[in-house]
Amino acid sequence: MDYQIRQDNLPYKNETNLIINAAIEVHKDLGCGFLEIVYKDALCIELESRGYHYEREKHYPVFYKDTLLPHSFYADFMVFDSVILEIKSKSGIANEDLAQTINYLKCADCKVGLVLNFGKPTLEIRRVVF
Repeated sequence: MDYQIRQDNLPYKNETNLIINAAIEVHKDLGCGFLEIVYKDALCIELESRGYHYEREKHYPVFYKDTLLPHSFYADFMVFDSVILEIKSKSGIANEDLAQTINYLKCADCKVGLVLNFGKPTLEIRRVVF
């Protein structure tokens, strides 16, 4: 059964809209065709210019019961201490990208993630709520 989420009930709607607007500005200026790292660098400049708090390559350890596992995750960005942001530059957002973001949300004990794909003529946006 599919459930419709009302747009006005989304958690961190204001924060995600601010992030999306910053990403749209980056995409408008650079267009598509660059590697992910270029968009990450440009997004840092845009987030800083807007005064948005963020951490790049945010480290998240993974625990099994009380044991720290040898592998951990690095989310592209944590913005406003509340939204995980994953940057892509490819033909489309895949289910694996959404699953990766869900892993980050679990590790970060976070509710909302955004996957932004700069690899198409129009910025592709997926909101992940966990």
